[in-house]
Amino acid sequence: MGTPVNIIVGSHVWVEDHSLAWVDGEVSKLNGEDAEIQTSNGKRVVANLSRIYPKDMEAPAGGVDDMTKLSYLHEPGVLQNLKIRYELNEIYTYTGNILIAINPFQRLPHLYDAHMMQQYKGAPFGELSPHVFAVADVAYRAMINEGKSNSILVSGESGAGKTETTKMLMRYLAFLGGRVATEGRTVEQQVLESNPVLEAFGNAKTVRNNNSSRFGKFVEIQFDKQGRISGAAIRTYLLERSRVCQISDPERNYHCFYLLCAAPQEEIEKYKLGNPKSFHYLNQSNCYELVGVSDAHDYLATRRAMDIVGISGKEQDAIFRVVAAILHLGNIEFTKGKEIDSSVPKDEKSKFHLNMTAELLMCDPRALEDALCKRVMITPEEVIKRSLDPLGATVSRDGLAKTIYSRLFDWLVDKINVSIGQDPNSKSLIGVLDIYGFESFKANSFEQFCINFTNEKLQQHFNQHVFKMEQEEYTKEAIDWSYIEFVDNQDVLDLIEKKPGGIVALLDEACMFPKSTHETFANKLYQTFKNHKRFIKPKLSRTDFTIAHYAGEVLYQSDQFLDKNKDYVVPEHQDLLSASKCSFVAGLFPLLPEETTKSSKFSSIGSRFKLQLQQLMETLSSTEPHYIRCVKPNNLLKPAIFENVNIMQQLRCGGVLEAIRISCAGYPTRRAFFEFINRFGVLAPEIVEGNHDEKVICGKILEKKGLKGFQIGKTKVFLRAGQMAELDARRAEVLSNAAKTIQHRIRTHNARKQFIALRKATIHVQSLWRGRLACKFFESMKREAGAVKIQKNIRRYQARKGYSKLRVSGLVLQTGLRAMAARKEFRFRKQTKAAIIMQTRWRCHRASSYYKKLKRASIVSQCRWRGRIARRELRKLKMAARETGALKEAKDKLEKHVEELTWRLQLEKRLRTDLEEAKTQEITKLQNSLQSMQIKIDETSALLVKEREAARKAIEEAPPVIKEKQVIVEDTKRIDSLTGEVESLKASLHLEEQRADNSERRYAEAQESIEEKQKKLQETEGKVHQLLESLSRLEEKLTNLESENQVLRQQAVSVSMAPNKFLSGRSKSIVQRSAEGGHIVGDPKPALDMHSHSIIQRDHPEVEEKPQKSLNEKQQENQELLIRCIAQHLGFAGNRPIAACIIYKCLLQWRSFEVERTSVFDRIIQTIGNAIETQDNNDVLAYWLSNASTLLLLLQRTLKASGAAGMAPQRRRSSSATLFGRMTQSFRGTPQGVNLSFVNGGLNGGVDTLRQVEAKYPALLFKQQLTAYVEKIYGMIRDNLKKEISPLLGLCIQAPRISRASLVKGSSRSLANSAAQQALIAHWQGIVKSLGNFLNTLKANHVPPFLVRKVFTQIFSFINVQLFNSLLLRRECCSFSNGEYVKAGLAELEHWCYKATDEVQLGMSLSISDRLSGFWSYIKNPRKHWMKLAMTYALFSAYSSFIESVQCIGMTSMELIVCPQKLYPT
Repeated sequence: MGTPVNIIVGSHVWVEDHSLAWVDGEVSKLNGEDAEIQTSNGKRVVANLSRIYPKDMEAPAGGVDDMTKLSYLHEPGVLQNLKIRYELNEIYTYTGNILIAINPFQRLPHLYDAHMMQQYKGAPFGELSPHVFAVADVAYRAMINEGKSNSILVSGESGAGKTETTKMLMRYLAFLGGRVATEGRTVEQQVLESNPVLEAFGNAKTVRNNNSSRFGKFVEIQFDKQGRISGAAIRTYLLERSRVCQISDPERNYHCFYLLCAAPQEEIEKYKLGNPKSFHYLNQSNCYELVGVSDAHDYLATRRAMDIVGISGKEQDAIFRVVAAILHLGNIEFTKGKEIDSSVPKDEKSKFHLNMTAELLMCDPRALEDALCKRVMITPEEVIKRSLDPLGATVSRDGLAKTIYSRLFDWLVDKINVSIGQDPNSKSLIGVLDIYGFESFKANSFEQFCINFTNEKLQQHFNQHVFKMEQEEYTKEAIDWSYIEFVDNQDVLDLIEKKPGGIVALLDEACMFPKSTHETFANKLYQTFKNHKRFIKPKLSRTDFTIAHYAGEVLYQSDQFLDKNKDYVVPEHQDLLSASKCSFVAGLFPLLPEETTKSSKFSSIGSRFKLQLQQLMETLSSTEPHYIRCVKPNNLLKPAIFENVNIMQQLRCGGVLEAIRISCAGYPTRRAFFEFINRFGVLAPEIVEGNHDEKVICGKILEKKGLKGFQIGKTKVFLRAGQMAELDARRAEVLSNAAKTIQHRIRTHNARKQFIALRKATIHVQSLWRGRLACKFFESMKREAGAVKIQKNIRRYQARKGYSKLRVSGLVLQTGLRAMAARKEFRFRKQTKAAIIMQTRWRCHRASSYYKKLKRASIVSQCRWRGRIARRELRKLKMAARETGALKEAKDKLEKHVEELTWRLQLEKRLRTDLEEAKTQEITKLQNSLQSMQIKIDETSALLVKEREAARKAIEEAPPVIKEKQVIVEDTKRIDSLTGEVESLKASLHLEEQRADNSERRYAEAQESIEEKQKKLQETEGKVHQLLESLSRLEEKLTNLESENQVLRQQAVSVSMAPNKFLSGRSKSIVQRSAEGGHIVGDPKPALDMHSHSIIQRDHPEVEEKPQKSLNEKQQENQELLIRCIAQHLGFAGNRPIAACIIYKCLLQWRSFEVERTSVFDRIIQTIGNAIETQDNNDVLAYWLSNASTLLLLLQRTLKASGAAGMAPQRRRSSSATLFGRMTQSFRGTPQGVNLSFVNGGLNGGVDTLRQVEAKYPALLFKQQLTAYVEKIYGMIRDNLKKEISPLLGLCIQAPRISRASLVKGSSRSLANSAAQQALIAHWQGIVKSLGNFLNTLKANHVPPFLVRKVFTQIFSFINVQLFNSLLLRRECCSFSNGEYVKAGLAELEHWCYKATDEVQLGMSLSISDRLSGFWSYIKNPRKHWMKLAMTYALFSAYSSFIESVQCIGMTSMELIVCPQKLYPT
């Protein structure tokens, strides 16, 4: 169809494109037979002229409804016309009397309503827009008018809309022929209601479609004499029987098998079914389910459709029983029996499926096994029973399954036909054929071979019909068509079906021989059709073959051709199933006459397929055919998507392009006389202007242009292929020349018109400019005369003004100079007078200042000398304390020095190791190079010896003297060159030896340096050991100095006279001892810095690695939540502090004790510090003391020192010297009365069940800081109580004067004075009240009892010391009345102690009054015993140094004073 002529530059053409099939463009350049084309999508393509097609630029914008009206009837023209109409939702297009229907994939209700059917009723074909109703109307009118049956062939691939088109045809035919209702449903409704049943048993999933029909369907709609529908019948053809037994991946078997496996549970149990994967006929493919399809729902829909069609419930059960039997039949496997070439069921599983098959088919299991494994051969003499091998038994099994399914499908079709009802008296019918289209996959088997064979037969019928239509058109127009050549596909049909040498015949012949295989079948095909032009043998395969069909070449795989073709009813199978107890199964296999049984021959699917196809073709040939080609626009099944390549393939497979080719073989272009003259009249205008007939005008135009082969009919002009393009090219050339002439004339006119206008405008501009220049010249002369006159007047004015200004300036200058001289004289005289006054004042001030300064200096000197003497005395007192700080600083410096030396020692060791490794590697390299050089020297020496030997032999074997000279010269040169090479090698050897010596020398030096460093290292290690020993000695000295320092501080405190100073000094000493013990309460950061340097040096290899981030954002949030939680007063659960338990559990859960770095400890300490900062409220302090002490006990029991923190205890001084150091040590055993069970009961066993944790340095530091805070809180609580009772103690020493007489006279016994006595001891009651409130506060906050005992022990010691000091310092208080007063107060205090709990009694089992009896006797006789009191005061200095040891044995300060014989028995 190519048109290699009449293509010029600028022509619009179509060119092939891989993605779009065809793309339009414009010819930009011609190079011989090639053309360069600029396409519409921006590409530049070079194509041969024979491969491009002209484009009709005058085609209607909406396309043409009949493609025979196209000016250019070729592939791109057809495709573009279909695309234009599809975009306008015009889905129907004619090609002659062939209707092309493109599936819109959307509802278009306006195309199929009753109004549309009414419009097409009786309308002539082609008068209205293309429609499926028009085709049905033509068929119906032809049947009514001519009395001949018609057929409508609907074809297309799956998803193209064949079923919907068939439905529309039947609706329109029912609209035309009236409706004959059957049981309330019309015929077309009954036919459509049968579709679900036929689809369930006749459709399957293929590669291209999930619901592909695997059979052909011919619906006969029968009409009576009045043209009304009187009946209908469904004829099925070419069921794909081989699919029952063999499927390929990813296809599926027929839908009914999967529907039955998805049936309700009672159905599955009834038929003993299961998952489809468990059945051999279904698990050959990996596809078991369809996307978006529910097999269970479709099973119920199929059941309802069976009810509608008229299949009873009993028959439905029988149908599905047969389907289940086929599934069980496929699972029967065979193995070799005891006899030769015999077979038996393989295992128990196969026997189970055999019994289930027999049970479902209601036959004898033994008979079923014999029918599958044995054959009966009847001879004239006898009946022989032959066993089958396992392969033969498998083939027999599959043959039985295919036969049962085929009979079942035929029964369903017959049942549907009976339900619909047929008219035996009808002589007119319209048949609608719905059959599968041409198929070509990657793997094509026997099924595709049969389908394509069917489409070849239909294509031949289609070609004959199209050729017939062409002939009728030519006959109608009375033109000569005898020379038109028609190309037929009969050669392909002969290749397939011809007897005896066709492919089907050869396949049947191969199936008759038991030993035939697909290889022998393929070789037979190769030998038979090696010269056939339609048969192609592939180069890379021995069993495949290719057939050139009308739609293209298809490669078939013959692997399973023989197995899928075998289809014959075995007599044993017939006898078995005809004797079934199930009437339905027996009805599928009726008894055959004896003659038929005896004359039965071999039967195959191919033969039956060919026979059914022949019957179908006979039916179509007896009717008047009408063709509808359904096209699927895209594979996505979505609207408004037009895939060019896909549609071109469908048009080619549907025969549309073949019809176009047939049309192009004749006269593809046909134009009415008026259209032809209107378009091409410009080629011969002189002919058109004459009074000629239109037919004559068309003939003369064609003759004038020299065209040949055209035909002029009665109403149209018939042109051969390419002539339309040639006429268009001539027309375009004429129109181009005319356009050029018009352009030439118009451009000449425009240029002359522009020139005249320009000349006129130029003259006018010149006159204007000349006048303008004259005016400018006159103006310039006038301005010049005026400028001269102005300059003269200005110069005169400037000269007069300058003279006047100079005169005035001279007068002003003279006046100013005279005034300045007068002012200067006045100023000099005034300054002289002022200087005299200032000198007088200054001399007076200097004398006075000198006197005052001398006086002040003498006073300052005296003060400083006195201060120096005082400081010297003070320095002597503070010397001891300063020595302790100096020793501590020296110790810290020594620790840092030791750590630095240790780090250097490790670094030296590492450097020495690296240096030794480097030297070893370098020596190894040098030795290797030396060995290689030695090898090279040896090889060179051997080569030199060989060369010398060769030279010597050459000299000895040389010819006479005349020829010797040249040889000698050449050998000498060669020897010289070798000698030079040897010398060079010796030089290189010498250099290598020198390098080796240098290397050895460097190695020796390195060894020496290493030995020196080793010596230094040993010396350094010795120094480190010495420093460690000195450090241990210093620590021992420091411990001794601390104890001495404590004694000195106690003595200093005892010297102080005021009680407040004593208290402040004692609290300071406690804080100082805490700091000396490593517990810094105020700021925990210095304690961390103390160990940071050593930790960095000790973990140096770990520091080089990037540390893992210890806390993520979630941990930060958890820490924030914990801090906010513990900052609030959480209270207690029972007697357990909630905050301490929460902190301990969180730290244990987060593994904070085991990490190297964390900030949670510092934040907890900071929170506790903020809570107790400047707190005078004992309730808050007691709350935090309870929490901190409990948490400290938990840490003491949980944490154990790790290797990283192993050096910390060596640096810490013994904390046992402090109060809370002993308390921490006492935590190792749980104190009595301390309950540490957790709030939630998670630790019911107390601290004994706590898990030991390997603690890192931050955890140990946290424990130290927590210990310091417990000590601080304890001291704050104690000091608060001391501050509260200190004022009252001062009032409790001396009794009021009013009550002395009553106390002496013993009036205290009377009831009248009891109230007065209560008033006298009000101060002691205040102390008791304070103690009671304090005890209640501690108990309310559940402070551990041992802390309560300790604090009350120290409070009572404080009371004893205060009373003792006050009595010693105030002599007037040493009287009998004061003694009685103090005794009464102490009795009140003792009474409160007995009423208090065990925490307050704290070992005070001895009565205070009994212990003070001796003391009161001293007070009652002051003169007699004053000397003893003085001696006791002298012993108080010793009391301070032993106060700690006294507290350890349970003695208070007051007991020490009362019973000094316990300490000083002598």
